[in-house]
Parts: sequence; C-alpha cells; structure tokens
Amino acid sequence: MPRKSNRKQRPRRSRRPSRARIVARAKLPTRFGPFTILGVRGNGANEEAAVLLRGKLSRGKVNSRRAPLVRVHSQCLTGDVFASQRCDCRAQLELALKKIAAEPAGLLLYLPQEGRGIGLMNKLRAYELQDRGMDTVEANEHLGFAADSRDYAFTAEVLRLLGARRIRLLSNNPDKVQQLQSGGIEVVERVPCQPRIGKLTLSYLTTKKSKMGHILEGL
Repeated sequence: MPRKSNRKQRPRRSRRPSRARIVARAKLPTRFGPFTILGVRGNGANEEAAVLLRGKLSRGKVNSRRAPLVRVHSQCLTGDVFASQRCDCRAQLELALKKIAAEPAGLLLYLPQEGRGIGLMNKLRAYELQDRGMDTVEANEHLGFAADSRDYAFTAEVLRLLGARRIRLLSNNPDKVQQLQSGGIEVVERVPCQPRIGKLTLSYLTTKKSKMGHILEGL
C-alpha cells in the first residue's frame, strides 16, 4: 500500500518568461457553435493545452464587461468522455462551452490534469478507495497526494500568450483564481460554473465545498 505523504501542499513555481507557443490552429464546429481550436505547448512535462477560442481577444485594456469569458478545464476521461456521474466535470464542460459560445469573445483551456493533477491511473485507484468509503479528498491524500495537485503557472502563460490578461473566469474554485492572479492574470470577475446538482454528485460536491473551499450554492 502506498505510503501516505506528510506533505499536502503543492510547491508554488516562481514567475518565469513565457515559453508557451501555438503549434496548431484549425476551425472546430461544435453543437454549441463554431470555435477555433489551438494546440499550445510549453517546454515542461505536461505543459500542453487545447484551446477553444471564440471571437477575437483584445490585447488592449478593456472594461470588465468586455473582458473575455474563460474556462480552465482539467481533463476528466471518466466524466468528459464516459459521462460518469461521480463528478460534474462533463456538465461543467458543456455549460462552459454554451456560455462562451454566447459571448463576443472567450476561450476554454483544456488541460491534461486528470484527477486534479494525479493522473488517470491514480485517479482510478482513488475511485477504488472511494468505493470503500473514503471521500475524494481522503482518497487522494491516502495515495500520498494533495487534495488538489494542480498548478496553473503554464495556464497563465497561455492566457498571456493569447492576450487574455484580464478575464472573467468561469470557476467555483478560489484557489484557481488566486493562482492565475499570482501568474499575472487579472480576474475581474469570477463567474459561477455550477450545473444542476444531481443525486449522484451531491456527496462529491459537498466534499469540494467543505474541504476544498469551492463556492457552491444550494449545498
């Protein structure tokens, strides 16, 4: 059995010059509307993102109403692809695309941060522990990880590369807001990204609110 780590806080990376670069660009029609999809890479491990872009981003100063609507979405194979109801990831993804498609400008960053940064296999091991009675935070920590191992330094680089230095962020996660602001992104508004709460996701969301500080209404 993996040894439980005593260190639960992820290290914060220092600011550095942006190394993010666009490596691909194509049109992407979706049922939510037309987007442009970008492939963006950095130089570090897991520093890559798929970006769905709507409209044109202004590189100048804009007021909060015109700031682009942005969703930073972590990959969730079980939710996004297999429609798992253990989490609300797919519902959040679809809600975000719908909201961004209705905006003059916005984007969604899709990041390889499965299981809040622990990877797919460890996420499935965490699921097994949850089946035995642990909640999502307890399972991650039992495997030796922080409750949330994600780092958004590269995300901030991508946003700066695309000219999105002032954004309205679709998120329920205060830590995501704080990390992006530490990375030089001005979050002028946090926009809730909360789909309808289902019976199967209630326990999961309650844990995220009580143990991770996510801002969720109706729980």
